[in-house]
Amino acid sequence: MQLNSLTEEELKEVAIKYNEKAFRGTQLFNLFHSQQKTDLNGSNLPKKFIEELEDKEEIANVKILEEYASKLDETKKLLFEFDDENIVEGVLMKYKHGYSQCVSTQVGCRMGCVFCASTKGGLIRNLTPYEMLGQVYEVEKKYNIKVSNIILMGSGEPLDNYENIIKFLKLLHNEKGHNTSFRNMTISTCGVADKIYDLADENLPITLAISLHNTNNISRDKIMPINKKYKIEDTIKACKYYSEKTGSRITFEYTLIHGQNDSEENALELRELLRGLKSHINLIPLNPIEEYDEKRPDRGQVESFKKKLEKLSLTATIRRELGSDINASCGQLRRKYKRGGTSEVCSSN
Repeated sequence: MQLNSLTEEELKEVAIKYNEKAFRGTQLFNLFHSQQKTDLNGSNLPKKFIEELEDKEEIANVKILEEYASKLDETKKLLFEFDDENIVEGVLMKYKHGYSQCVSTQVGCRMGCVFCASTKGGLIRNLTPYEMLGQVYEVEKKYNIKVSNIILMGSGEPLDNYENIIKFLKLLHNEKGHNTSFRNMTISTCGVADKIYDLADENLPITLAISLHNTNNISRDKIMPINKKYKIEDTIKACKYYSEKTGSRITFEYTLIHGQNDSEENALELRELLRGLKSHINLIPLNPIEEYDEKRPDRGQVESFKKKLEKLSLTATIRRELGSDINASCGQLRRKYKRGGTSEVCSSN
């Protein structure tokens, strides 16, 4: 395991293993997560200890490979590169309340949702806790900001990398490190029901967002292969358990595909699915990709479906689109970069 993916207690054990006092582990933790450094040289650690760690242990590095800055707002899309030259992407968004960052949890994805660019190359590997943390740290250092809200909604299915994302979130929450409130963290999942139960039992007040995108099993099976394993009813049952356990409201992400999931019948089915569940529906107009060039609804069609939901006493909002000129939806820029594409809004790090 990478040194900078370890907890303070684990780093203390590392120090003791090398015949150092336990407090050297605390110094390492502060170096990695308070000072956000990966270079041990220049620290107050003993030279011999540094040499042993550099010789026998791994320290992960994350670097910003490319930056794409929107000309429409202050949104930035970033490509991050790891030590093995794998690439993921993330989004930095500025709101009145501060900065939010979408963080990737895997290189690629194996979920196979037909409208998502991230999954087209399949899953390459999981990210380690530090490879997720490093995305946040590098953004903060580059722009001299503090990121207040974290959304696991970049490339990858977070609950398919469960142990690493839990460790990442706890490290991010640590008061000696980033000190982010769990309430300012969101996990977006396509519905890995058994892991939703596990997450509820962690008893962390993290916001849960479900990528629902359709209202019945027949239609959802066609666009989201996960539904063949965990039917809509299974996912909703898990969500009710999560909401009751944590006292939180569940967000349902609903990508609107014109003529496929925006009918009166869909609205009625959605009401029945969410009956008795504290919920909020986030409507997202489809962002077509080459492999799934279905029709994107216009603003009027989106507003029309929103009104259908509101008439049924469902709470719904339309996602504010940021960075629309830089393909700020997961997977698109990474695929373009790997194919050798360029962008007029790209500035190299």
